[in-house]
Amino acid sequence: MAASTVRAQDTLPRFTVRNAGSNRIIVSWVNPFANVSQISIQRGFDSLGAYKTILSVADPKSVQNGYTDRNAQNDHMWYRLFYAMEGGTYYFSKPKRPDTSRLQLIQAPRPAVAGSELLYKYKDSLFVRNRDTFLVINHDTVRFKNNDTLSVPRPRPVVGTPKKPEWVPSAFVFTNGEGYVQIRLADAAQKNYSLRFYEDSTFLFEIKGVKEKVLLLDKANFYHSGWHYFELFNDDKLLERNRFYLRP
Repeated sequence: MAASTVRAQDTLPRFTVRNAGSNRIIVSWVNPFANVSQISIQRGFDSLGAYKTILSVADPKSVQNGYTDRNAQNDHMWYRLFYAMEGGTYYFSKPKRPDTSRLQLIQAPRPAVAGSELLYKYKDSLFVRNRDTFLVINHDTVRFKNNDTLSVPRPRPVVGTPKKPEWVPSAFVFTNGEGYVQIRLADAAQKNYSLRFYEDSTFLFEIKGVKEKVLLLDKANFYHSGWHYFELFNDDKLLERNRFYLRP
């Protein structure tokens, strides 16, 4: 079984802000720095105004991380990251608004061209209906003309182009600050979890019957640094397919 390919995400100071709908704004990033001591997410009403810290992450050294903001006052707030290094140096990322290009608009069914329900009608208060009157109108918009009415087709609704969603870090399998692959399954003792690991589409190894709540894998289990993929199962039912980043 091959793991699906996910587009790589930029590393700090670049980050992603995505409107996932249902009052959910997802902020995510990849951390390439081993000496980072703090990462905080800040939110503001405009790009130059005052920002409020809404979260300081528990493990700033984690390579991949993210947060779902469900308390934003609207879907066009500004976000930025504050991150500090060991020794006291600190930085602010450039502010960003949520990306809404991946929200898909649903197109209503288009009825057949028949009957008056499909047409917008402009009465004689807008157009002179005298037979001798010359009417100038875009010929492509005219569907028909009767004694009292000029009619044009109803415009089609604008439909956004669906795109693949941005990557969101897994809450179960991720790289911790020490560079280990950490597996966190709080209910492992009551479940029958198993994990499969891949390099791109090439199967690497499988762990069956995971019963520990927290399990660490040394990166020596993987051939090299970079992106790797995994699949999490419970009783052979796929629960998650995602990826993690191993730092060199």
